[in-house]
Amino acid sequence: MNKSKRIAFPVIALLALGSFAAAARAADVSGKVVAQGMRSPENIVVYIDAIPGKTFTPPAQHPVMNQAHLAYAPHVLPVLKGTTVDFKNDDPVGHNVYWPAINHNRKLAHNMGTWPQGISKPFTFNDLGDVPLLCNVHPEMSGYIFVAPTPYFAVTDKEGAYTIKNVPAGQYTLKTWSEEAKPTTQALTVGAGAATANLTVKK
Repeated sequence: MNKSKRIAFPVIALLALGSFAAAARAADVSGKVVAQGMRSPENIVVYIDAIPGKTFTPPAQHPVMNQAHLAYAPHVLPVLKGTTVDFKNDDPVGHNVYWPAINHNRKLAHNMGTWPQGISKPFTFNDLGDVPLLCNVHPEMSGYIFVAPTPYFAVTDKEGAYTIKNVPAGQYTLKTWSEEAKPTTQALTVGAGAATANLTVKK
């Protein structure tokens, strides 16, 4: 074995060990949200509010908020701050997209206009909080985008279950957002293994 190969093997081994150690320090956080005084525990956003010392780059691939069967789909779409969302129209009728505020700030209201089937329009969300989506053409339509400070978030299913993937080890604050319930917070410790965090929200 020549000298360059003898050097390369230890370097590769160290890199592999570092990758394994990094993976071992991340774990999934899962649990259930109990919704008191609400029809369903579905569509509640569960997220980690901050990871000290870390900043996050928005995804290159744009998430899609569709308009299909006269409804926003998904009903609730969480995104990282700075993410560009593509608003798509799959219906054979024109749709309008507007929001009256972001995080209750009416100065951030915006109307994207109206467009026909098969067209999508992008918008970049740089302000944290909930974005209530409405349609001037179909007033019965409603949906939400929730702009989160970290990429560690999930949306509950019909049973209130959620899973946040690959959370780095550490101590954090877990938060919820819902269109009906009051926000709630809970301390969270993530170690080398999977973590469980059950929460209760109230209307």
